[in-house]
Amino acid sequence: MTSPFWTSNVILLAVTVFFAYLGQALQTGVTTNFFVQDLGLNGRQILWMAGIREIPGLLLVFLAALVMRLPLSRRAGAALLLMGVGFGCYGLVHSYLALVVVVLVGSVGFHNWFPVSSALGMGLAERGRPGHILGRMNAVAALASVVGMGMVILLSGGLGLRPFFFMSGVALLVGAAIVLRLPVRIGADTGEAPRLVFRKRYWLYYVLILFDGVRTQVFSALGPWVLVQFYQVTASQLAMLMIASRMVNFAAAPRMGDWLDRLGERRVLTGSYLIMAAAFAGYATFHHIWLLAAMYILINFLYIFRMGLDTYVNHIAPPEELSPTLSAGVSVNHITSVGVSLIAGSLVSILGYETLCYAAAAVILLSSPFALLLRRPPRRVA
Repeated sequence: MTSPFWTSNVILLAVTVFFAYLGQALQTGVTTNFFVQDLGLNGRQILWMAGIREIPGLLLVFLAALVMRLPLSRRAGAALLLMGVGFGCYGLVHSYLALVVVVLVGSVGFHNWFPVSSALGMGLAERGRPGHILGRMNAVAALASVVGMGMVILLSGGLGLRPFFFMSGVALLVGAAIVLRLPVRIGADTGEAPRLVFRKRYWLYYVLILFDGVRTQVFSALGPWVLVQFYQVTASQLAMLMIASRMVNFAAAPRMGDWLDRLGERRVLTGSYLIMAAAFAGYATFHHIWLLAAMYILINFLYIFRMGLDTYVNHIAPPEELSPTLSAGVSVNHITSVGVSLIAGSLVSILGYETLCYAAAAVILLSSPFALLLRRPPRRVA
């Protein structure tokens, strides 16, 4: 007989995830329009800012090592606190230099939150079913994003853009307060957790997450900017597109997590990479707003499968190495995230966004043969 899924700790984590992603949605929903319309930034500046924003992610393995002795719930609370302060201060910015400062503060929290939240979820998962809980947390995140984007649609016309950053900060601080109620034992192990983990046996995870940085940065910065700059999409229209994307993710994420548990990371990730490469090529090829919107929704849907990298590590790593390995993976990911953003920012006015999307599609295709090498061991590596 299986134990009930919605235990008190799972509910606390789900509520935390809801407020964390509500805060992120309130910030994401207006950021591109804020950059272009309020601050007057061009494509080069926006892509360079994306690279600057990823610098804390590049250094995460060292930042995480400083707090590795703290319980996961405490680290999650600190991450959401920093993210809330950084995102809230966007509303006070009137210059590029000030923007750099608040972006870096929020980014430190943002990049610490993701590996810790995954580790918390897998710390609460039934043995052999990490995808089950991560899929449902992804659904909660998608629902929170829908609520946040709905607020942008309803209120942006009357409030303007800046108040949404203050609301984002409040939501994230609420999430920080809630996650601190989780027991400190979650994710803990009897062995002493190492501060830094770079193991040869995790090389395939490092390679795949390195490739993942290209997709993340090219599309997260370039995708919305193309719609705003070339198609004059407003904040409320962009929020409606994001709602459609999150609704698809909300409906699909639990099933995708179950697919990972049943079919394995090799099949699911390989298939998602092939489809994603085609979607990136479509974003470069199509110049009709509705087709671009469809590609936007498809790419964001496929990003759900990134949790397969986390579940793969969960299958091959001993418990005491899970959190530091995920943090190391974020740093590896940001080698490409930082580099690609800076290079793309320098080239976008010369080559055009279409060429950058085709290049991203090629890189995603290169990751497929490595995904085919993924194998779950018959038992945990000791």
